[in-house]
Amino acid sequence: MKITKEIVLANLDQIKEYISEAETKKEEKTIGIAIKNHFTGSIIFQSTKTTYKDAVEEANLFGADLFGADLREADLREADLFGANLFGAELSCAKFYGKTSNPKTLKQSQVKDFLMALGFKVED
Repeated sequence: MKITKEIVLANLDQIKEYISEAETKKEEKTIGIAIKNHFTGSIIFQSTKTTYKDAVEEANLFGADLFGADLREADLREADLFGANLFGAELSCAKFYGKTSNPKTLKQSQVKDFLMALGFKVED
């Protein structure tokens, strides 16, 4: 079908309404990162941030599956990482400590995994 000037003019009001709706209608997309529970695989936090570093800084990470996540320079000083899987995560320059009135407790059984997550090779 060839569109002519007459067809456009005859449908001008409909075209204006279509354009107006298209301009005011905003398409919402979930862009960002989903952080999953390490044990169940369920999403425990959905962030609109576009990097793991930014997402984890605003999340409760109890039981989170952060396997292989790029967390370089992330501020994790207040993060609850109990049960979190940090295996293979990039943690260079991540902040885990600082002045706090509520320090995190690390169990002896967690020390090896914690040091490995920080990039240390632990020899027995």
